Amino acid sequence: MRRATLWLVAALGAGGAGIASVPATTEAAASSALLASAPAPDTAVTTKFDVAGIPVILRRNPANEVVVANLYLLGGTRQLTPQTAGIEALLLAASERGTRRFPGSTLRQRTARLGSSIGIEASDDWSVIGLHAIRATFDSTWALMADRVVAPTLDGAEVNIVREQMLTGARQRGTDPDDAASHLADSLLFRQHPYALQTTGTEASLAAITVPQLRQYHAQQFVTSRMLLVVVGNVDRPQIERLVRGTLGTLPRGGYRWTSPPALPDGGRAVAFDNRSLPTNYLLGYVPGPAATSPDYTALRVATAVLSGRLFTEVRSRRNLSYAVESPFLERAHAIGGLYVTTVDPNAVLRIMRDELNALQNDQVEATGLKRLEQQFITEYYLKNETNADQANVLARAELYQGDYRAADRFMEDLRRVTPADVERVAKTYLTNFRFAFVGDTTKVDRALLSQF
Repeated sequence: MRRATLWLVAALGAGGAGIASVPATTEAAASSALLASAPAPDTAVTTKFDVAGIPVILRRNPANEVVVANLYLLGGTRQLTPQTAGIEALLLAASERGTRRFPGSTLRQRTARLGSSIGIEASDDWSVIGLHAIRATFDSTWALMADRVVAPTLDGAEVNIVREQMLTGARQRGTDPDDAASHLADSLLFRQHPYALQTTGTEASLAAITVPQLRQYHAQQFVTSRMLLVVVGNVDRPQIERLVRGTLGTLPRGGYRWTSPPALPDGGRAVAFDNRSLPTNYLLGYVPGPAATSPDYTALRVATAVLSGRLFTEVRSRRNLSYAVESPFLERAHAIGGLYVTTVDPNAVLRIMRDELNALQNDQVEATGLKRLEQQFITEYYLKNETNADQANVLARAELYQGDYRAADRFMEDLRRVTPADVERVAKTYLTNFRFAFVGDTTKVDRALLSQF
């Protein structure tokens, strides 16, 4: 599955004139409405404090009764080896099958009765176990989630059930051509980098992980120094402190220290092919970008949004060569930019991509067009972050990637500082030396075209 991206279906014409997918007056009205409906600073207050050695970011939002609490176990792929890939994901998934206080199916039954949900996700830089509840059921749901972290039973038979589910997923990885393109592109971009490891494991690693290994991993790695807790909702600090001290706070401190992941290696141009007889072809290319602490980070985000809009207009709207085309921007400690398309005519699309990228790198976008894109960004930002869960993830990324959760609230200010000259500069600097993955009929793509990026 392609990694999460943020982009806009906006268009800035190849000559630099602003061409929006919706009228500018509509964009402005939508942005104004969203800004007006967003919680006022004095009603949604964000604070950071420490409880039993665990950093806690609390955004108290009385606007609704939904409460989200995400516990981030830091490290991601840097905690793994090729032999242990998937161990943390397996442990967290197996914790749903019983804990010390809630054995067997009791935990799942109680979660269902509360109408709450507890989910997990393993990503490159951390694993997350998080709850969604309403204020009235928050304490009860917290007890269930916290016991999954503190005291999972890890019964052998139950672990094997989860293992088989994950093995099925690992075996099916790559059967979908979109997933295959993503996996192939990752293998080129993340060569000799911790991100090269699969957080959800491989067939070989999952099959070899034993229950004693899981228990040892829990004892050694489920420590408070690896934890960041982000809570968004109508709850207060004393309540969070009470819940954390009685549960997560009882775990060992450990000696983990978060550091920013290493920059991606600049491996130059590369192409990998997966020849398949398919009705359409899948092309995905990545390039490493700047650190999240660099002003270029936001500028590259804007540049990829401009390029996405132009590609949408030229490839999909005008020529009907693709249903899905974009320039993805992946949020990491070091940004990742890219090009992506599914098409029956890859050569025609590659020529358009090359023309639009050249225009972006050599002609400044008009200031009025960039201002219109800024308005769309504001709209998209609030739409993307209107839920408490979305806000929790934004706060966590800001804290870990930029060193300060308050950077999340400076996003609009950073966005407005991006100039047409910035967009041209970062396009020249970073959107070059692509590493492409091609899945489809390789006789339909001209290798010489791929070498022009």
